Amino acid sequence: MSKRQEYRVQGLGEPISHYTDAVRWGDLLFLSGVVATDEDWNLLGGDDATQQTRALFVNMGKMLEAAGAGPRDVLKVTVYLTDVEDRASVDIARREFFGSHRPASTLVEVSSLAHPGWKVEVDAVVGIPS
Repeated sequence: MSKRQEYRVQGLGEPISHYTDAVRWGDLLFLSGVVATDEDWNLLGGDDATQQTRALFVNMGKMLEAAGAGPRDVLKVTVYLTDVEDRASVDIARREFFGSHRPASTLVEVSSLAHPGWKVEVDAVVGIPS
């Protein structure tokens, strides 16, 4: 049996290029960049960074659940912001999603994301519980 397993998650948009929602290797799960969209790629949360982040964490929750994990199992996130001034707004939704659990984190300001309305994208590395 291969250690590698690909996940396509119900309720998320079909990937826009050659990737999958997540890949598991042994006890590690690697999440592709998660954004605030519905399954038809409609933007959720409008122009508000906190609302977009809340919506993307709903999507991340679906990805984690598909692999038998939850927010407490997230080991590392990378947060991509189109405006670093949105950091405090994003942090509101992060605290709601992770609670007292604190994953390792990197924050990067980028000039743009794949869709002009997206303000934030998050990818993650997750430890799958035994």
